[in-house]
Amino acid sequence: MKVLITGTAGFIGNKLAQRLLARGDEIIGIDNLNDYYDVSLKQARLDIIKDNPAFTDVRANIEDRPVIEKIFKRYKPDRVVNLAAQAGVRYSLENPHAYIDSNIVGFINILEGCRHNDVEHLVYASSSSVYGSNTNMPFSVHHNVNHPVSLYAASKKANELMAHTYSHLYNLATTGLRFFTVYGPWGRPDMALFLFTKNILAGKPIDVFNYGNHRRDFTYIDDIVEGVIRTLDHVAQPNDSWNSDNPDSASSKAPYRLYNIGNNQPVELMHYIEVLQHCLGKKAQLNMLPLQPGDVPDTYADVVDLVNDVDYKPNTTVEDGVAKFVQWYQGYYSQT
Repeated sequence: MKVLITGTAGFIGNKLAQRLLARGDEIIGIDNLNDYYDVSLKQARLDIIKDNPAFTDVRANIEDRPVIEKIFKRYKPDRVVNLAAQAGVRYSLENPHAYIDSNIVGFINILEGCRHNDVEHLVYASSSSVYGSNTNMPFSVHHNVNHPVSLYAASKKANELMAHTYSHLYNLATTGLRFFTVYGPWGRPDMALFLFTKNILAGKPIDVFNYGNHRRDFTYIDDIVEGVIRTLDHVAQPNDSWNSDNPDSASSKAPYRLYNIGNNQPVELMHYIEVLQHCLGKKAQLNMLPLQPGDVPDTYADVVDLVNDVDYKPNTTVEDGVAKFVQWYQGYYSQT
């Protein structure tokens, strides 16, 4: 297939591009290499795939409507995976406009590109953040998610609503993926594992929010990407049994689907830190802090629909995943 991926210099997008190129797909990759975090890390990811003849690297902002229109018309992708977004819960408190520009304006440009160029299937990144104030666990795609607690979460919920509209109006098959705390080699420097590792090795304290009482459904990068590929290959179909008297939020009469991609095994934050300390062979200095605005105490993914529809369930333990991250981190930063 010819697959357009937005965010190919990003953590998930780059690994996805590697996997799809390896199986023989042609990839059109869009990224703007913005400086939200270390650009040299983004460039290093791109260097892994830049010489593959089946990869076309396009430098563009998805919020740039004329440019996105030209890219779709020129390359005519069969399927699209939208992973480009302004990420991060806490940063959304500092710079809310960045989330509207990228996650709302950018996403409508992707939807329009798919609509006008006969794209077979759009898969897009949502987030476990959409569950917001929900406390009924595990979080299910069939639960109501109308109470986000950050603008980042609201922008991802908006993406799901926008996608449904296009599925309904234009019969565009769309699948939204709610990712749960992705971690692993080549990860984002603003994420906890990266920050913890950097500070522990430097002998500096690590900030532990909610006094360490978080539980997170940490999900290893390879498991996330496998889930993306399985759902990309499984084009969303209408749910013929959908009933407006008892509406299912994860499907529709239109070709629309939502899935959680999570490890289905929440881990105490303090255990996560203990695993990291073991892998590094060094103790952390803990700076215990209250719950941050926009954060939620716990996440826990119900993945029944993912298992039923695409026969996949993430299964990498934090012990294995953190060890692989530490091995990568120490190797990468010994060379830079």
